[in-house]
This record gives sequence, C-alpha cells and structure tokens, in this order.
Amino acid sequence: MEVSLQVYPAGHFKIKPSFGLFPTSRISQFSQSPSWRKDYVVGGVSYQITASADFSRKRQRKISTPKPKGSVPKGFSPKTRVGTSSQRRGQRNNGEREGSNTPTSKEYAGPNQKTYEAKVVNDEQQNDGIHRAREVEGESVNVIDDIVNEESAMLWAVPQMVQSENNGRIGNIDEGPVNNDVSDAVDRIGLDRRHLDDSKSDDSTRYKSAGTDEKIYNDLEKQDSNKEAGSSGIQEKHEEDSSLKLKLEIEASQKLKLEMEAVLRKQMVERLAEENFLRGNRLFTYPEVVRPGQDIELFLNRSLSTLANEPDVLVMGAFNDWRWNSFTIKLNRTILNGDWWSCQIQVPKEAYKLDFVFFNGKDVYDNNDTKDFCVTVEGGIDVLEFEDFLLEEKRREIEKLAREQAEKEKQEEEQRRIEAEKAASEADRAQAREEAQRRRGMLEELMKKAKRSVDNVWKIEPRDFKGEEMVKLYYNRSSGPLANAKDVWIHGGHNNWKDGLSIVSRLACSDRKDGDWWYADVSVPDRALVLDWVFADGPPQHAIVYDNNHRQDFHAILPKCIPEELYWVEEEHKIYKKLQTERRIREEAIRAKAEKTARLKAETKEKTLKVFLLSQKHLVYTEPLDVQAGSTVTVFYNPASTVLHGKSEIWFRCSFNRWTHRMGPLPPQKMLPAANGSHVKATVKVPLDAYMMDFVFSEREDGGIFDNKNGMDYHIPVVGGVLKEPPMNIVHIALEMAPIAKVGGLGDVVTSLSRAVQDYNHNVDIILPKYDCLNLSNVKDFQFRRSYSWGGTEIKVWLGKVEGVSVYFLEPQNGLFWAGCIYGCKNDGERFGFFCHAALEYLLQSGSHPDIIHCHDWSSAPVAWIFKDHYMHYGLSKARIVFTIHNLEFGGNLIGKAMAYADKATTVSPTYSQEVSGNPAVSSHLYKFHGILNGIDPDIWDPYNDKFIPVNYTSENVVEGKKAAKEALQQRLGLKRADLPLVGIITRLTHQKGIHLIKHAIWRTLDRGGQVVLLGSAPDPRIQNDFVNLANQLHSSHNDRARLCLTYDEPLSHLIYAGADFILVPSIFEPCGLTQLTAMRYGSVAVVRKTGGLHDTVFDVDHDKERAQAQGLEPNGFNFEGADAGGVDYAVNRALSTWYDGRDWFNSLCKRVMEQDWSWNRPALDYLELYHAARK
Repeated sequence: MEVSLQVYPAGHFKIKPSFGLFPTSRISQFSQSPSWRKDYVVGGVSYQITASADFSRKRQRKISTPKPKGSVPKGFSPKTRVGTSSQRRGQRNNGEREGSNTPTSKEYAGPNQKTYEAKVVNDEQQNDGIHRAREVEGESVNVIDDIVNEESAMLWAVPQMVQSENNGRIGNIDEGPVNNDVSDAVDRIGLDRRHLDDSKSDDSTRYKSAGTDEKIYNDLEKQDSNKEAGSSGIQEKHEEDSSLKLKLEIEASQKLKLEMEAVLRKQMVERLAEENFLRGNRLFTYPEVVRPGQDIELFLNRSLSTLANEPDVLVMGAFNDWRWNSFTIKLNRTILNGDWWSCQIQVPKEAYKLDFVFFNGKDVYDNNDTKDFCVTVEGGIDVLEFEDFLLEEKRREIEKLAREQAEKEKQEEEQRRIEAEKAASEADRAQAREEAQRRRGMLEELMKKAKRSVDNVWKIEPRDFKGEEMVKLYYNRSSGPLANAKDVWIHGGHNNWKDGLSIVSRLACSDRKDGDWWYADVSVPDRALVLDWVFADGPPQHAIVYDNNHRQDFHAILPKCIPEELYWVEEEHKIYKKLQTERRIREEAIRAKAEKTARLKAETKEKTLKVFLLSQKHLVYTEPLDVQAGSTVTVFYNPASTVLHGKSEIWFRCSFNRWTHRMGPLPPQKMLPAANGSHVKATVKVPLDAYMMDFVFSEREDGGIFDNKNGMDYHIPVVGGVLKEPPMNIVHIALEMAPIAKVGGLGDVVTSLSRAVQDYNHNVDIILPKYDCLNLSNVKDFQFRRSYSWGGTEIKVWLGKVEGVSVYFLEPQNGLFWAGCIYGCKNDGERFGFFCHAALEYLLQSGSHPDIIHCHDWSSAPVAWIFKDHYMHYGLSKARIVFTIHNLEFGGNLIGKAMAYADKATTVSPTYSQEVSGNPAVSSHLYKFHGILNGIDPDIWDPYNDKFIPVNYTSENVVEGKKAAKEALQQRLGLKRADLPLVGIITRLTHQKGIHLIKHAIWRTLDRGGQVVLLGSAPDPRIQNDFVNLANQLHSSHNDRARLCLTYDEPLSHLIYAGADFILVPSIFEPCGLTQLTAMRYGSVAVVRKTGGLHDTVFDVDHDKERAQAQGLEPNGFNFEGADAGGVDYAVNRALSTWYDGRDWFNSLCKRVMEQDWSWNRPALDYLELYHAARK
C-alpha cells in the first residue's frame, strides 16, 4: 500500500491538529521498570493525516511485509506453543483483504495488510484524551526514517517535496492547482520555508526525507565556496544568516518527519485494533515485532477478557520466563473503536521473551487459561546467553557486596583502631602520671639533701645562678680520694641523673691560694632543679679513681629555677609522649610481623594448591593451570599409566560443581592427540557459575571401561566464579584433642585437621568426653549448653572453642569419665563404647544433620557400626562415615569392624596404607582405603613467631636464624660453642623408634667430629635406665659435644629444631611421623629410615629426584633402607660430608626444605576429596 497527501481543489492543504488516540498510560507504584514514554510531539500537538484510496494509483512503490512463522504471528505467542500452520496476508488492487482464517484457541497479535483511504480531515470534535507519539530530539533525518521503516510493516517512502519561493507549492503531491495559501498551512505544521538569496530567487531546492540534512549541508558548503569577496562585515552577517537558515531548515525537516511518523503510527494501531477485534483476539502489541531495547505498547480488549466488568485493568509481568525485571503497570482506556485499553512497556536489551497476565489490581485475573501470555522478543539474546548475563549480573553484585563489605570492615577496623588508640593513650597517660609522681618523690628527697656548697670541698660561682647560665664549679682536690690524681674530671647530670651523663669536663688548676682548688666551666641545663655529679681521675670509660661523696654523689640545688609545679606538669607530658612513641613503635612492629605472617601463609597455601595440581601432571593437567570461570580450558590426559592404556579411543566426560551443575554432564567428547607424547586433549568452556571441574575418562562414547581415579573422580578447582562451593558439615567424634586432652599424635590430628578444613570454609565440630582431667584453660567461651537423657543417665553438654574450633563436651552423670585419666582404666572399652553411642544420640536429639561423621582409631571405632545399625535410617540418613587408622598396633578387632561399616577409610600416609594392606582388618576393604599424610600446625611450629628461639627467621634469613639458635642451644646445654655440625634427636625411646640405630648414630656423629643433642624419655624403665647410663658415659667422655636430656621439655624441643643442622628419625616403622616435618619447618635437614610416612615426606638428595618431582617437590634430605648399622652409617656419613664439604649447598638445602609446605594445607584438600567421594 502506498500513501500520499491529498491536496483539495480549493487549493487549501487541510491539516488539522489531532490530540491523539488514547490517554497516556501510567506505571503503578509496583512497577520495577522505569517510565519510558517518549512521545513524538511537535509544538505540543500531533497532526492527523489520512490517505485517500486512490493514492496507490499515483505513486506505486513496493513494500516488504514481515511473514509469520507458524500459525502465530512473528513476535507474539501464548506461553503454550501453537501448531505449525501458516497464515498468508496480501493486498488486492481494489483494496480488499484476503487471507486464511486464524486459530481462535490462542491469543496473539499479527500483521495484516490492508489499503485504507486517507483523507485530510478537519476534526474539531476530537476527544480530549492525549496519546502523543514519541519525540526524538537531536536525531538525524536518516535515523528517523529508519525508525519509521522498522516500526511499520506498511511503511512507504515519504514523497519528495519541492518548495519554491515564487509559487509556494508542494510538488509531487497532486496535479491540481495550488495557491499561496499552502504556505500558511505549512507554517501551521511548523515547516519553515526556505528563503534564498534575491539574486538566486529562481533556484529551487529539493528536500528528500532520507537526506535533507546532508543536502542542506552540501548546499551550504557549495554556497560558501562560491561567495564573492566583499566587505568583512557583510560577509560575517551573511554567514550568520546562512547558519540561522540552516538551523531552521533542519528543525523544519525533523518536525515534518516526526509528524509523518505519528500519522503512520496512528493508522497502523487503528488497523491492528480493527483486525484483532474482528478475529476475536483480545490483545496485540505495537510494533507487532518486538525487539530488545524497544518501547512497545500493549493493547487489551477488555470486553473479550475475564476483566470485562472490572473498572481497573493492570498488567503484571516480567521477562524471560518471569526471571527478569518484573513490573506492574496500570492500563488506560484508549479512544480506539471498541473497549481497548493500553499501556507502554520498555523491553530491556537482555530480553528474549515477555511474560504477563492481566488483573484488576485485586483478585480477578486473565492469565490465558492458566498458561499466561507471552510475546517473543526477536533479534535478542537466547536462553543460554541470558543465563550468562544473569551470572555476570550476579558476579557484579557479588563484587559490589565484597567492596561494600571490605569498606565496612575497613571502617570497623578503623573504629576499633581509634578506640584502641584512645584506650592505650589513656593507659600511657596514667603510666606517665605514675612515673612522674615516682620521680618527683625521689627528687624531692634528694633536694632535701642537696647543698649550695660544702666548705673546703666544692662550691659554685656565682652563688645565684639559673638554667642555661655558665658557672664555675670548684673542687678541692685535697679533700678526697683524688688528692694525688694528675687529672680531675667532672661526670655530671641533673635532676637525679634524669638524662644520664650530660656534663663531662676536665678541671683546670685554680690560682686560688686557700687550697688545692680545681675548676671547670659548666653549662647549667635549662630545666635543672638540682645538679648531680662525681669527680674522677679521667673521662668516662677511662677513669679509675672516683670521688662520689661516699657513694652519695654530689648534689647542688639551683637558687633560681623553673617553678616546681610547672616542671612536673611538663615532665609528665614528656614521659607521656615518650611512652606513646615507644608503644607505637612496638605496635607497628607487631602489625608488620602479623601482616608478613599472613602473607607467608597465603603464599604457601597458594603454592601448595599449585603443587597439588602439578603433582598429577604426569596423568592429568590443564592449560592454563589455574582454571578461571568463564574461560576456555584444555584438559590433557595421559592414559599410559591408567586402566585405559592401549585403548584406541579416549572419551572425556565432564561436568561442574561436583556433578551438580544446572547444565548437567556435558556430552561425551572424543579426545584428540596432543603434541606432547602420549597425552590426549579436550577443550571445555567453563561456565561462570562453576567452582569445581569434574571429569572421568572412558574407552567409548557409550561407556565401557572408565578411569574415575579409583572412585574418587578427577576434580580441579575453578576460581573467579559467581558461586562458591557450599560448605559441608563435618563432625569428629574422638577421644583425644590437642592441647586439652592429648596423649599422642591422634589428638594433634583431630585439632589440626579440623582447623585446616574449617579454613577451606567448611563447618567443623568436635564431640569429646568431658574428662575430669581436662585442661580447660585452653577452652574459650566455655559454657553449659543443655542436657539430655540416654543410656539410663543424664548427659550434660558443654560448648567451647578450642583453637578456633567448636567442641561439644559430653559429661555423663554416671561417672564414666570421672576417672582422672583418658586411657588406662579397666573398663576403657565400656567407657568409650558408651561415649560413641551417646555422641550419635546427641546429634539425633539436637537436630543436627552432618554430611560427614569422622571417627578415629579403635577408641571411637564403634561409631561406624552403631550409626549404621541404629541411626542411619532414623534421622541421620544424610551422614556418611569416614574412619581413620592412626596406628594398627592397637585395637585390631575394633578397627576391622569399623572398616567394614565405614563408607571411606584412611590411614596417615600412603606408604603405611600399603604396608598394612595385608592385615586382615584391612585387606578385604582396600577399595575404600586411602593413605593421606598428616601435617603439622604451622602456627605452633613457626620459626618466624617462635618465642622459644633467640632470633626469629624465615627462609630468607635461615642461615642467620639457625646460627643464633645453635649458639643459644650450645650455651644452654654447656656444649662447646664452636661451628660444628649438630645432630638433633627428639623422640620417645621405644623399640618402634629404632633405639639401637639411635645409639649407633650418636657414636658415628661423634666420630665424625659433630655434636649430638637428644631429647626424649622411655615409658619402659629398662630402656630409660639404659639411656641414663649412656648419658653418663657420654657426658664423661664427650662432655663438650654430647647431651642426652631424658625428659620432655617443650621449649627445649623448639630450640633443638631451630639449632640443629640435622634431625635423625631412624624408626623401624612409622605410620606418618611429625618429627621430620617439624624439622623441615625450621630448616633442619631430616635423616630418616625409609618407612611409612618418612618415606612419603623425605626424598633423598642423591636418589629420589624423580620421585620428588612426581609430587611436585625437590629432594630434601637423606634416607636409608636397612635397619642395621650399615644403613644408618650410609645416611649419616653423607649428611655430615655435605656439611663439611659444601656449606653453601647445604645452606641452600636448608632454605629449600623450609619453603616446602608440610602443614595441613595439602592433607586437608585430600580429605575434602575423600569426604565428597563418600557422599557421592
């Protein structure tokens, strides 16, 4: 359909202002979308223009009409999809409409072409309701035409208009005559005529709707270039006139385009309303094709809705399946034919669908028969892109919250600092006041004894003097012990020596005849109340004979001095300022040290995570190593050492977030050969909401043989995601806990492992018996929690914090734990079994829902079967049991039963797990049995903050730190203070610890010229006596190089770890061993026997380079295999030789071992993997 403007024969172009179709819609107070209405207005009114039916015969132009997809017109459909039938719409020459019938079971709006007769009308009786078109300010004419073309499926090209100064007609509109009254009509619609220069009055200019501005600018440039030279004033005025004309012409062009657009919009809406009403459709949108970032109008025919009798109509909606930008907007009645109501909605650029229902503001709804209404947004993002957008929004929100939280914490910290500074300042002031009072009392006592002179001994001239004056102080040498001295010196100060020695001068012999008088010129300090001095036969540090007034010193009171009260006020202030300065220096040192400690811990933790990832590089690794959320990562896999070795194909199966990601597992991906040897690779896009990458490998797309890391699966952490891993709830049920109930290493593990896992943002609790011998001084916030009944007795529950971990103490009132000890009672089995059952009962009665229940060794082994038999199906079904063997030498039967019931089981090192794999308690459960190393607590064993060593140090100054510690150790134990290799031994003296190897190593070290220090005791009296005899022998024969301290001494153990060059651990068997780990923490080199955890942590510098690299480490010590003298000699001799022959290399080895992380950082990661595997 084509449109032109009809000019009537009378010669008047009849255009009348129109005040719109319907009132402006309003957004209710519930709306979450901003008001978007931007009307197309010109001078406050819009103009109504209709086209005549015969216009299509005057100017024919093809137009394109969007075709619907399926039976539902493009851009709009109900939420439930309709069928695939199509609808065609056309236009006949006579303007009649033809097309197929449309479905009536669904509500939709669609395009339909129809020819309308457009006439210029004079509608003086238009309704007062205003529905203005959008106002577009500052846009170019080209952009305006683009908008018109996009929003109207029936759009035609705006005709060319030619305006002449001579006849004032608008060309190409009609063939009929037009008089000069046309210019009046043009003026009424805001179209300014273009006036040309008189000399060029016959010229005319064409205005094209798509290029008017450009044409005007080109004409102006051409006109400017052809101007003849004239007077400067005339030229400037001409340029101003031209600029003004240009501005008016552009404004006129823009106004006309907006008016034309408003007319077309009105016609389109009227047509759509009529068509949809005839079809029985109750709603449509304008524009019909909804696009992102667009302002649309939504129309509802109330008479066809369930709201037909309701006075108010509102729309409640949102975008993208009700997930984005919800809103509530009130509809207003339009002046369209029929009961049409409308509102305006802004479509966000992130939308792919608009979802909505209508209601009356209360309880009457039109929700499309419970299916809701929806409009498809064309040309925008899809569902997956929207998911990524939401994640980006969430990331930004998280970052914003993090910044706000950081700022809040900063402000709170600053407030705490201010309050602490205020409190400390008050304490400084009080201390200064007290110190001033003390000094005043002493000085007042002194001033009572002070003189102005002593006859025939000393005097000062002049007699009346004050501070800052120069006086002569006379001394009669013959009056005291300096009578025969060749020289006489004064060593003096003031105010009871307040500032120490401040007056030093050599006396000269006086020419006085009344005695042996000597004198010195002395400058009196300005704040002196009294002068203090002694005489000597030489200067300070060189004098031998003194005259100190019989140990009372000499004191002279000042005749003229500062008022005493003023002096003490000023003195108190000086003391206060000094205290403040000293305190702030101390606080700054403490703060700097704390910051460095935190930085070192963070760096170590980060480094350990990288080592953890690199340790499996021979099998699996990623590029980049640090997997970032939202990035693309390549996974490399080497099947050569796995169950998939030799398979023709390798398939990669991946998901995220412990296999719980919203997208589910990704489709299997065939891996491609990589450039590096036998590896294959696959590429994966990591979603923004990933925090863990999970994968396994298989031989075929449909499965077959899998490599799932022995049931653990492969997992790689993802950093930078918008989601964090949800915390697990872990409960340890144990009989020991350091430091409040420690007997052996089990107590250390329970505390340290709990703290380390808690540091990875999981929730950890410990349940422990309330022994009557507990060391409660290390329990913070200890309080009674509750009590409950079970097993025929009341059980009291106490709560406290130990090393930052929450501990629940169970105290049965039957007295089972009022025995004064942890172990050693005849009924230990009964006591511990009761406790295990009571702990599970407490979890049940308290409503706890742990994910993991972790029990340890034979003492809490009953937890495993009691849980499975009595609690797994009765309220604690979520929990899984993890059982750890610390030492298989005790309670083998109980351990075997716990192994059978546990979901996962561990022991304290990989090698020890292999060594005990043949034990009947373990052998049938190897599929769920894993070896995980223990760690040490880096806060307890920290040479940078250790209060038991003389110089704190890190790997940066390890040589200096250890040298100072060795000297302090030698001095404390009475050893020769010499630069000799020192071997330390810290152990329980039992056969398990290899006591025969210890003895041999002592003699070997002494034979090589080294020193030996042993700290430890034997539970067996016979072994203890044996070592007492050895100590006596060594102290007699090698007193300056050997000390055996046969007791337990915690401070001394720290000094030995720091001062020793080597730590010897020759155990016959060692499940894990912490001594060698602590030694390396202090930069001491371990010499160990290859067994259990010693083999897993100490890598021989000569033989274990590849084994160390497989763990992401470097060789760090010396080891041996045999349990005889030859074996220990081999290791000790090599160690001592490195000290003697290569000190620089040895020092670098100390630095290396100190930088290796043997804390719980790595074991905690392994335990978390095990916990997740138990839950899978």
